[in-house]
Amino acid sequence: MPVTVVVGAQWGDEGKGKIVDLLSEKCNLVARYQGGANAGHTIAFGDKTYVLHLLPSGVFQEGTRCLIGNGVVIDPVALQEEMTMVKNLGIDLTNRLFISSAAHLIFPYHKVLDTIRETSKGDKKIGTTGRGIGPSYVDKYMRNGIRAGDIFDEAALKAKITEEISEKKKHIRHIFNADPDVLDSDYSAVFSAIEKMKPFVVNGAYFLHSAIRSGGSILVEGAQGALLDIDHGTYPYVTASNPTTGGACTGLGLAPGAINSVIGVVKAYTTRVGNGAFPTELTNETGELIRKTGHEFGATTGRPRRCGWLDLVALNYSIMINGITEIALTKIDVLNDLDEIGVVTAYTLNGKTIHEFPTSHADLEKCRPVITWFKGWKSDIRDVASWNDVPENCRTYVKFIEDQTQTKVTWFSTGPKRESTLQLG
Repeated sequence: MPVTVVVGAQWGDEGKGKIVDLLSEKCNLVARYQGGANAGHTIAFGDKTYVLHLLPSGVFQEGTRCLIGNGVVIDPVALQEEMTMVKNLGIDLTNRLFISSAAHLIFPYHKVLDTIRETSKGDKKIGTTGRGIGPSYVDKYMRNGIRAGDIFDEAALKAKITEEISEKKKHIRHIFNADPDVLDSDYSAVFSAIEKMKPFVVNGAYFLHSAIRSGGSILVEGAQGALLDIDHGTYPYVTASNPTTGGACTGLGLAPGAINSVIGVVKAYTTRVGNGAFPTELTNETGELIRKTGHEFGATTGRPRRCGWLDLVALNYSIMINGITEIALTKIDVLNDLDEIGVVTAYTLNGKTIHEFPTSHADLEKCRPVITWFKGWKSDIRDVASWNDVPENCRTYVKFIEDQTQTKVTWFSTGPKRESTLQLG
């Protein structure tokens, strides 16, 4: 049965939520494979806009089932708040939402540790959202995490939480010289949310493979973007998980051979939140215009996003490591009013022109962009009904992206709403 992975091909915020929401109309199951409530998938339909942090983006499509996979770290309180939001919209999640028993949980002590650790870095901050994502993954790999399957033994769960708080108090006292009492908090809301999670917990891998065998189509959704991948991103300015296609396999128990296609969601320019090298960044009036026109402020944190030209060096690297077979190009309407539009096709590093994306963050910081310029189309394309209605200069821009990446643009998004999307392939 067809399994399609939707991956963010840049530094996140590419518009994955909209694409998944659109594609999930014809899917039987949407499965989320990594990240946590640091994600912010914005979906607009009608005159309403909604932001999802943990629930898969197919939740608004009636009849589509949703799985939160083992690679996701779940804040039970945040999940409950999100479930309440969609319930208030008239969406019944009974027999529609499923949570892998192997997914790890985030507790208040993870958030406190996240903030303390980030603050201790001074001017070398990573730019974490402070939602406990990293510390939860640390516990996972230290083999002392708490998983969704552990919530059914309440006595053992409470004992484990008490033990973890005790150990982490020692840690923050000796490592960060912080007051250990900051870890003391009321867990009543946490246990209430955990209780409400219980009916949704399943064996995620078996559930997914049962869905694949039963027919229909499966849509697999990541969070963040490939350039934030813990292994393949701009380390150390990365997230704590694997947003790349490989993370879809480990984050769901999905066999690599089951994947039929990989859609890379690509913003028509480039943005980045937080710190880290950004070779195409525009720190001038053009960058500010793109930020304001594109409403480039984090859906989760509200932080302003750094904006720059489309980076084909980074994009080709992302296409390579993700096995991207087609591109969903988003937010191209944000460029409507520009006289000239730049596309970065190479870098210069130490006097040499390079086309490979450096694995060294120190090298990436030294890279300078080689820019190809295009004439802007200077017209509003938000209401175009077909590809033939798209201005020639815009079509030239898209064709250049396809030629340089050797990858077809099959989805062309001209605005935030569901209907503002053309299928080209």
